[in-house]
Amino acid sequence: MDYKSSLIQDGNPMENLEKQLICPICLEMFTKPVVILPCQHNLCRKCANDIFQAANPYWTNRSGSVSVSGGRFRCPSCRHEVIMDRHGVYGLQRNLLVENIIDIYKQECSSRPLQKGSHPMCKEHEDEKINIYCLTCEVPTCSMCKVFGAHQACEVAPLQSVFQGQKTELSNCISMLVAGNDRVQTIITQLEDSCRVTKENSHQVKEELSRKFDALYAILDEKKSELLQRITQEQEEKLSFIEALIQQYREQLDKSTKLVETAIQSLDEPGGAIFLLSSKKLIKSIVEASKGCQLGKTEQGFENMDYFTLDLEHIADTLRAINFGTDEEEEEFFEEEDQEEEESTEGKEEGHQ
Repeated sequence: MDYKSSLIQDGNPMENLEKQLICPICLEMFTKPVVILPCQHNLCRKCANDIFQAANPYWTNRSGSVSVSGGRFRCPSCRHEVIMDRHGVYGLQRNLLVENIIDIYKQECSSRPLQKGSHPMCKEHEDEKINIYCLTCEVPTCSMCKVFGAHQACEVAPLQSVFQGQKTELSNCISMLVAGNDRVQTIITQLEDSCRVTKENSHQVKEELSRKFDALYAILDEKKSELLQRITQEQEEKLSFIEALIQQYREQLDKSTKLVETAIQSLDEPGGAIFLLSSKKLIKSIVEASKGCQLGKTEQGFENMDYFTLDLEHIADTLRAINFGTDEEEEEFFEEEDQEEEESTEGKEEGHQ
């Protein structure tokens, strides 16, 4: 506490000192003040214990009725949270310095004469102090007002007893409000934890979903490469066969062209003897060359690749039906799909009949 600066600002040091010695919970001077570490604020030990018990209802009391290791305590002045050990509030340090200051202050106040005007006076009876409380009108008043004044028919009580009762009620209200604030803060903390856990769980399921789709992509890419390789292999085999036929036919064509040229030259031979020496062999070669035209050929539709056609509509429907659901829902979907396929097949068979 900064007593010096407060005393300088206030013209009455004793009144300011009294303000510094007031508990923020019960609004009275500290009784057995304890220090809340590390914020260094002070509370009456009883007030601190009431707040602690309200915020930690299952914490053990001094009789040891419930066995719990410790609890949380939130300072009502600055909202700083402290983790208590198994002793609870009774484990906090007593502020002996503040207790000594309170004792000195009380001794000083008891030795000083009551200043004139320090006690409120009645407006109707200027020489009478306000010393009773009208329970009917709920206002403080003086004895003369009860005997001769406006409160003759009212029910009254000693001012000090009502004063103590009101202070106790206000202190209880403060404790209740502080406990309520602690409960609200606990709910806020729980909701913040819920937000954090929700984000973490969302991140996990997103990663898991991405891994599953990546696995699907990998399977599709692998299957695509495999099918493309089969088509390429079939293409190479067919092209190899066709190119071999082309080469055979070209060789046959070259051979036939040369025989034609040789035959033409033989026809131009004027001498019969010379012609006859080569004509028989030439005719035999031409006949054999003619038989060579019966080389291999491609069958009709040899170029087609229709047998590599894929029907992926049912797989596409399955992919479109991917959703977050249970295994039972997926089984129902596939059962409905199989039933639709059976009905479609039966309809086609009836149409053919």
